[in-house]
Amino acid sequence: MAAAAAAAAAAVGGPQPPQAELPAPGPGLDKAATAAHLKAALSRPDNRAGAEELQALLERVLSAERPLAAAADGEEAAAAGGGGGAGAAEEEALEWCKCLLAGGGGYDEFCAAVRAYDPAALCGLVWTANFVAYRCRTCGISPCMSLCAECFHQGDHTGHDFNMFRSQAGGACDCGDSNVMRESGFCKRHQIKSSSNIPCVPKDLLMMSEFVLPRFIFCLIQYLREGYNEPADVPSEKDLNKVLQLLEPQISFLEDLTKMGGAMRSVLTQVLTNQQNYKDLTSGLGENACAKKSHEKYLIALKSSGLTYPEDKLVYGIQEPSAGTSTLAVQGFSGATGTLGQLDSSDEEDQDGSQGLGKRKRVKLSSSTKDQSIMDVLKHKSFLEELLFWTIKYEFPQKMVTFLLNMLPDQEYKVAFTKTFVQHYAFIMKTLKKSHESDTMSNRIVHISVQLFSNEELARQVTEECQLLDIMVTVLLYMMESCLIKSELQDEENSLHVVVNCGEALLKNNTYWPLVSDFINILSHQSVAKRFLEDHGLLVTWMNFVSFFQGMNLNKRELNEHVEFESQTYYAAFAAELEACAQPMWGLLSHCKVRETQEYTRNVVRYCLEALQDWFDAINFVDEPAPNQVTFHLPLHRYYAMFLSKAVKCQELDLDSVLPDQEMLMKLMIHPLQIQASLAEIHSNMWVRNGLQIKGQAMTYVQSHFCNSMIDPDIYLLQVCASRLDPDYFISSVFERFKVVDLLTMASQHQNTVLDAEHERSMLEGALTFLVILLSLRLHLGMSDDEILRAEMVAQLCMNDRTHSSLLDLIPENPNPKSGIIPGSYSFESVLSAVADFKAPVFEPGGSMQQGMYTPKAEVWDQEFDPVMVILRTVYRRDVQSAMDRYTAFLKQSGKFPGNPWPPYKKRTPLHPSYKGLMRLLHCKTLHIVLFTLLYKILMDHQNLSEHVLCMVLYLIELGLENSTEEESDEEVSVCGPERCHDSWFPGSNLVSNMRHFINYVRVRVPETAPEVKRDSPASTSSDSLSSLQSSRRPKVLQRENSGTAQVFSLVAERRKKFQEIINRSSSEANQVVRPKTSSKWSAPGSAPQLTTAILEIKESILSLLIKLHHKLSGKQNSYYPPWLDDIEILIQPEIPKYNHGDGITAVERILLKAALQSRMNKRIIEEICRKVTPPVPPKKITAAEKKTLDKEERRQKARERQQKLLAEFASRQKSFMETAMDVDSPENDIPMEITTAEPQVSEAVYDCVICGQSGPSSEDRPTGLVVLLQASSVLGQCRDNIEPKKLPITEEEQIYPWDTCAAVHDVRLSLLQRYFKDSSCLLAVSIGWEGGVYVQTCGHTLHIDCHKSYMESLRNDQVLQGFSVDKGEFTCPLCRQFANSVLPCYPGSNVESNLWQRPSNKSIQDLIKEVEELQGRPGAFPVSISSETNLSKEMESVMKDIKNTTQKKYRDYSKTPGSPDNDFLFMYSVARTNLELELIHRGGNLCSGGASTAGKRSCLNQLFHVLALHMRLYSIDSEYNPWRKLTQLVEEVNSQQGNEEQQPEVPILYHDVTSLLLIQILMMPQPLRKDHFTCIVKVLFTLLYTQALVALSVKCSEEDRSAWKHTGALKKNTCDTEKSYEVLLSFVISELSKGKLYHEEGTQESAMVSPISWSPESMEKYLQDFCLPFLRITSLLQHHLFGEDLPSCQEEEEFSVLSSCLGLLPTFYQTEHPFISASCLDWPVPAFDIISQWCFEINSFTERHAEQGKALLIQEARWKLPHLLQLPENYNTIFQYYHRKTCSVCTKVPKDPAVCLVCGTFVCLKGLCCKQQSYCECVLHSQNCGAGTGIFLLINASVIIIIRGHRFCLWGSVYLDAHGEEDRDLRRGKPLYICKERYKVLEQQWISHTFDHINKRWGPHYNGL
Repeated sequence: MAAAAAAAAAAVGGPQPPQAELPAPGPGLDKAATAAHLKAALSRPDNRAGAEELQALLERVLSAERPLAAAADGEEAAAAGGGGGAGAAEEEALEWCKCLLAGGGGYDEFCAAVRAYDPAALCGLVWTANFVAYRCRTCGISPCMSLCAECFHQGDHTGHDFNMFRSQAGGACDCGDSNVMRESGFCKRHQIKSSSNIPCVPKDLLMMSEFVLPRFIFCLIQYLREGYNEPADVPSEKDLNKVLQLLEPQISFLEDLTKMGGAMRSVLTQVLTNQQNYKDLTSGLGENACAKKSHEKYLIALKSSGLTYPEDKLVYGIQEPSAGTSTLAVQGFSGATGTLGQLDSSDEEDQDGSQGLGKRKRVKLSSSTKDQSIMDVLKHKSFLEELLFWTIKYEFPQKMVTFLLNMLPDQEYKVAFTKTFVQHYAFIMKTLKKSHESDTMSNRIVHISVQLFSNEELARQVTEECQLLDIMVTVLLYMMESCLIKSELQDEENSLHVVVNCGEALLKNNTYWPLVSDFINILSHQSVAKRFLEDHGLLVTWMNFVSFFQGMNLNKRELNEHVEFESQTYYAAFAAELEACAQPMWGLLSHCKVRETQEYTRNVVRYCLEALQDWFDAINFVDEPAPNQVTFHLPLHRYYAMFLSKAVKCQELDLDSVLPDQEMLMKLMIHPLQIQASLAEIHSNMWVRNGLQIKGQAMTYVQSHFCNSMIDPDIYLLQVCASRLDPDYFISSVFERFKVVDLLTMASQHQNTVLDAEHERSMLEGALTFLVILLSLRLHLGMSDDEILRAEMVAQLCMNDRTHSSLLDLIPENPNPKSGIIPGSYSFESVLSAVADFKAPVFEPGGSMQQGMYTPKAEVWDQEFDPVMVILRTVYRRDVQSAMDRYTAFLKQSGKFPGNPWPPYKKRTPLHPSYKGLMRLLHCKTLHIVLFTLLYKILMDHQNLSEHVLCMVLYLIELGLENSTEEESDEEVSVCGPERCHDSWFPGSNLVSNMRHFINYVRVRVPETAPEVKRDSPASTSSDSLSSLQSSRRPKVLQRENSGTAQVFSLVAERRKKFQEIINRSSSEANQVVRPKTSSKWSAPGSAPQLTTAILEIKESILSLLIKLHHKLSGKQNSYYPPWLDDIEILIQPEIPKYNHGDGITAVERILLKAALQSRMNKRIIEEICRKVTPPVPPKKITAAEKKTLDKEERRQKARERQQKLLAEFASRQKSFMETAMDVDSPENDIPMEITTAEPQVSEAVYDCVICGQSGPSSEDRPTGLVVLLQASSVLGQCRDNIEPKKLPITEEEQIYPWDTCAAVHDVRLSLLQRYFKDSSCLLAVSIGWEGGVYVQTCGHTLHIDCHKSYMESLRNDQVLQGFSVDKGEFTCPLCRQFANSVLPCYPGSNVESNLWQRPSNKSIQDLIKEVEELQGRPGAFPVSISSETNLSKEMESVMKDIKNTTQKKYRDYSKTPGSPDNDFLFMYSVARTNLELELIHRGGNLCSGGASTAGKRSCLNQLFHVLALHMRLYSIDSEYNPWRKLTQLVEEVNSQQGNEEQQPEVPILYHDVTSLLLIQILMMPQPLRKDHFTCIVKVLFTLLYTQALVALSVKCSEEDRSAWKHTGALKKNTCDTEKSYEVLLSFVISELSKGKLYHEEGTQESAMVSPISWSPESMEKYLQDFCLPFLRITSLLQHHLFGEDLPSCQEEEEFSVLSSCLGLLPTFYQTEHPFISASCLDWPVPAFDIISQWCFEINSFTERHAEQGKALLIQEARWKLPHLLQLPENYNTIFQYYHRKTCSVCTKVPKDPAVCLVCGTFVCLKGLCCKQQSYCECVLHSQNCGAGTGIFLLINASVIIIIRGHRFCLWGSVYLDAHGEEDRDLRRGKPLYICKERYKVLEQQWISHTFDHINKRWGPHYNGL
């Protein structure tokens, strides 16, 4: 443990053991004795002598001279550290220290003794980045609370809201600390121990430590001083790291001391904080030259850091810079460098020449001396302080940080350290700014500070005693000052405002976050925040700080060309505002929740307004914002808005008491309104030349993490302004800001000077949408928190179904963690369950993994869907459309409305009384004029008006009707007051009465070309009136409407007048005349066509326009009929559901009904209007030019519709094709493969080529082929003999051994055979391919092989990056896009042949046997002779090559002689075996289901057989060796075998694998095969199989059973049909084998293994059947593929009999009444007993020599169950906890990315370089060894499964989901995960069916790097 300390000392001095008496003692002195001696000396009452002696000893041992001399010389230091003298010296010194501490005893015993006195009730375990820790929100008091895994698992957190996380900056365990977490969450170890039961520490135990440690720490400090060479430039990383490496052992020693527990920690605390010790040792006044030098270095370091070292007489914190030290300080402050006195930084910050600016600004900001002392004075009074100083200087080395933090459980130390930390705060900031590694350093700083400031008690204490708040705010202010630039907002030349430059590294790299996060952390404590809010000086400084961000990152609209360089600084700006301004604001707001805190709000609001006023002055703002520029950053406005909102909502403050005068309100609304207009401009593509980043800003502004600190306060502030300003002024401002004033005219043409025609429509939509949002949003106007949460949630769910985690992410939570709504809090879950239904994760056959989703309940769509909220919260416009589509679908589905609905109108929560004035906007004439004009224009079909515009107009009218206040009586009286020009439009300002007011004539200014000019004006204009706004996309024509008095009125002029009035009234400089700059907009027309005045006859009211609109929308005359005429009830009970959902017609009806409800007059007028048969709408006069454009539009529209139709048709065709051709998992709707569909009368099979589309037979010279995928597979090898799947090991004890897998067993068998028998014969006795067998699958599509070649060529030339490698022959099927890598040629020939061949012949079995033998003997008896090289035979060879190359050499070569033909022979028939076995597994391991199953339709076995047979025939077997002879003939000369001893014998026939024999026999026959030959072969082989079953049975049973059976069978031998009785045959087998030694060797251990089963005839019969079934299944499958016969389906128990009759083994006349006996299938070709005895003889002659092996080699009954992946535990945590700390077996390190194979449980490193072999990383290597190229790995740290297939890989997804059915990739959320059995089944299914390639879409190459 203390290994560390000794080394430490060593670094500082060689072995010069002390002892006064011996002048130069040898190094061999006994340390222990010395230590004991000294301890005794020191324990005496008078210990001065002892103390001196010890001092002398330590002086020598710890002398700092030698290594440092080396270090000082620079380079040799490395050598010294690396070994050599210094290294040894360090070791020695540390050894001394350990001995001395232990006082002569053993050091380990000493450690144990000290630990016994550990009273610590705190865990305090310190961890570094990437450590896995836990956080429980239920138990935490501070949001930063964290627990180590051990404490977490030992505490009880069931049902709590916790998560696991990977620490980013490092942290410490809080278990046992009741300041940070509730005691209920403590673990068993740290539940409070009372300190009484800990014994007192004996004095002498730690006595030596108290003497030794001060010297030791001083030595460390000297070392740090020496090592720090203040170079001219910033010290290089290398030097610092070198020093730190040398110090490693010392610091580790200290760290080990801290781990000894509380007793040792308190000694260390004493040492570190004792000021006297420090003074004595470090003053540098002694005569010791070394100490002097070190002190000087220290002073230099202080100076170079821009810090003064005050003389002692000056008390810290209040001194003026004295003559001696001031030079530095003063220079720093003159701003000479614009940075904080960092003289040594060689002005690196000044590249942008900001010096001058810095000077001017500095003067203003940094005049107070208090700041100066905070920034520049540092006095160290103890070791702790200087240690921290060096820790900072060396940029927070990890070891030092850990040591300092390990001490924290000591309370006294904690306080001292916190104060020290605060004292160095400014210095930390300076170092951080200069650091090259600011990221690492930031993490380390936060690692420390979060431990200190999360504790409220401590934070409060430091705030009171050390001015923590002042320090923090000042430091932040200074930090930002270094990167200020002049603001260009508004008045560029004269602006005095400075803002931060977002391009600076400080902001771009987020370097400020450690300081800001500390600030936010301390503001979360109520006591601290109160002090902040009470301190006026601090508030002023803080507002000063916030104003640096006001108006940063200004965007100027590019009007001519696209910007060359798109700056990405905007993200830095948004992050800075959120972190540095908004989060502290939320922190402060969380403490202003009750009435008593009113005073705080008043303070903030007051200083905020002052800062805003300063800002307006600084940027020279009068009344108009500068055009074409926008900043999204107005933190001062937002502070003001949020505190206002809080004041009204929680503190019951009177709003007017905190509002400024009208003029200020007018100024306040300008910039937020500018942002809203700019948003519309950006979405209208008016800013395209500024690049994509401007869209990014518009999105970020409304994005969920930012919206409640950005857009919400802005809208709220505008709502407040609107509720207090004159409504006409506000409305006209809005339309002017949105640049659509010119469009709002009655005339059909107009000019717009400020907007291109193509942008007009979307800007008008933007303006109206903004008004709707402004008037209907209630987020800050009276909604409760739960209502807000509900509204937010509904809006998000309406856009799309959401997962739980994305909802948490999308719903803007109050960013301060201590606020009420925390994600996952009770209210969140309860609201969620109220508004949404959970859809469990489902699996789609395409393999796309669904997550658990929440979808809105029906009643939410019905009542709560709020389009306004959706529009406000969408980042992408398409989400609004998505919400509307979902709404439409809901209405159709529930039968509420069939057509295309309009957004529904939603009732609002009541307004808070303070904001009632907002509704005056709806009742002002300006708005009514706009609404009237727009309705008229829509009715007259003017240009540029969309359905959306109409929708918003109706929405506004409806809002007005809902919120009307004045009563009927009021309506008749006209409002007196100054005549305003628009009074000629409407009499009053109430919408209800204005709706019925008829307007007869309007005078408009129009271009002379306009159609209106042609008309003659009527004699008198009865109602002189004029419209005032403008809209549309026509040429830029300027026009205004005039009244009879020709007084030009416009919104703009009206606004000007208002503004002027207010300014004069507030008597602020009346000389600020309206700037003429903007007046030009509405002065004389420029180059535009001359404007003339025309008078339009209108004669409409809003009501009449609405009724005509109804006719227009419904397309019928007189379609509107007032509903109350039929049903008077409707007026009493107005809430009628039928009006809730619908389109425009419904909306108009709803509005008319509401209008009638509100006033009798309106009701009467509506009835009147409906009575007049409405004249048709006057036809529009259309100019020729317009007609042209209209026709164009119409044509376009039609073309678009045609295109839509075509596309839809195409899509449906494609869909139906995909359904038939593709669907991997439901092949029921698949077309059976073309090959088998040919009709009997066609003589040749016809194939369609999917490339050229031609059909035709496959021929010799133009063969057709099947698209196939060849892949090596080890799935078969993974079968085990137990049903229960193996479990994934999750403890050290559980291990998986592959001994019992199918592959292993077959391997062992082959190598046994090869030991004793002839190689060539062995290779015919078994099959290989259990591991690395080649599986061939097809999608069923065919193509000409030459077409395929050209297709591959085109793929090769195609440069597009495909997911597959064309060079390896990979491609996708041109039709269904299924992955493939080869083409299997189709064998030419008719399909009917097989029908001829299938006719049963009546030849005897003996004849057939002869024929078979002859046919096998004839080489190449093929229609295609091999000698002639045809295209077909070439292709067959090339595909055979492909098949061989699919698997690795080790899976092909089993022969002892490499390259022997037997190898190829074995490989080829094994390919057939592999494919049959796999198909059997896909059918579930048996053939009970029958039918042509999935594989059948897509099977290519028929073609594969042809290719294999062709190649097998090349190797004809010698007729002597042909097993067929052994099966069908009796061999005469029995002795021939004994004759040649030296040669190895052949494999006895009973040891042969019968299925392999079957395949060999069939593939040796000329193809196509005749059915009766096939049956003959099967019959013959069945006799052998049955004999093997009998032998196996005889070995299985006990000696007694054997003799009994032998006896009973012998008795029956004479009865008839003995060859078909199993008893007789069994008895014969036993008697034959008894002649050999097979049964003898049964020692004790053998008999013990044989279980004493009592065999009944039934169980024997069952055994025999089970033994034969696998063979029958494979054979039936083979027959099914070769001859196309369907498989019968059956019950499991009758499978044997059904298959045997299907194969023709059962005689047809067989009766099925009495119980079925397997022996009845036997058909012996030669007398049974003879052939059996011949077979048994071979065995006997083998067992003579090798009885043991003879038994082992007997074929056992097939016991393989279906293959499975490993069984996974229920909870992911069990896997994670075991594997994420598990060390790699190769390099014994914990891997960075551990993974585990789900097939065999091997632990591997993903991408681990340590385990790389020949450039293959471990996962890739393992996938080849374990799965022949297919690997399935679970990535432990990500919970995701990764699939490796050959040279590609893909992420498959996760089989572990959280409680909400979601994956947690990379464990980011860290919630508990549970196995999803369905998903795991899908994974296993894909593995077994080899469909990874088809189902998973996202493949990429891994380049062997996984």
